[in-house]
Amino acid sequence: MSIRILVLFGLMSCLSGCGGMRLIIDVVPAVDGLTETVVLEDPGAESSDKIALIQITGMIADADRPGLLTKGENPVSRLVESLHKAAKDSKIKAIVLRINSPGGTVTASDVVYREIQHFKRTTKKPVVVLMSDLATSGGYYIACAGDEIIAHPTTITGSIGVIIQTFNFSEGMRRIGIKADAITSGPNKAAGSPFEPMPPEHRALLQGLVDEFYDNFVAIVTESRPNLSPADLKWITDGRVVTGRRAAEVGLIDSTGDLRDAFEAAKRRAGLTAAKLVKYHRPLEYVGSAYARSPAANPQINLLQLNLNAGPLLEQSGFYYLWDPAAW
Repeated sequence: MSIRILVLFGLMSCLSGCGGMRLIIDVVPAVDGLTETVVLEDPGAESSDKIALIQITGMIADADRPGLLTKGENPVSRLVESLHKAAKDSKIKAIVLRINSPGGTVTASDVVYREIQHFKRTTKKPVVVLMSDLATSGGYYIACAGDEIIAHPTTITGSIGVIIQTFNFSEGMRRIGIKADAITSGPNKAAGSPFEPMPPEHRALLQGLVDEFYDNFVAIVTESRPNLSPADLKWITDGRVVTGRRAAEVGLIDSTGDLRDAFEAAKRRAGLTAAKLVKYHRPLEYVGSAYARSPAANPQINLLQLNLNAGPLLEQSGFYYLWDPAAW
């Protein structure tokens, strides 16, 4: 254990005027590795068998999420670290993967999907997915890696598709007498540039990439949801969102339920009658229950904890499996 004192005189003067902000000075472990807390336990459960609760929250990108005075944490790295911990613990018999995400980048979503598949293949431990408020686009893509998908009736899911958001300032620049003049190594090097009108050939190139990523997404859905009829597959993959109840009706998920139902499903698949549900977290993260907020929504900076409400932003250019109207 070590005592770390963070002195921020500039922030101290404004703490009282900022709602939802707290200054915490405490003695904390020097190691920031994942630890676990029991958040649900069957009555009379004397067995040491455990189910791990792992959360995926917020935008999925292979990059650190920014926080106040810190670079934050990489959600892909956090997920992989959690899977490694569950794989090495022989007492962990299954995973409940709780997803609350609008999606993210195409590659990061695919990386997480593949890591979950690798975990299942090498450990033979089942993975039950529980969808929370949102499990759309990349969030649904990741859910397809699970052995069973459960959603709340009020969950918003679907948005199966791909988007690359482009902007074009050429008309506004022209009106004020500014003209872009990029020097490129080839005719397609500046495809998607916001400073010049997009010619049809550039649009066709980008559309081809979108179509390729979309076909991959649909293939993942088709493989993981064999009971989804071809007629339903056609409309459910057009980019629309649906409720968890509607998703269950057409076979996009297995059933509706809540955390306790997901816990029961994980025990059933692991052949257990009783177990403990343990949540992985950092030493400084507050875990009062299974529903404690994730670090993505509540960044913590050493001994200073600040509650930040940051709006969704597309921080990286590129292709996205994402549904988030507030980001456009």
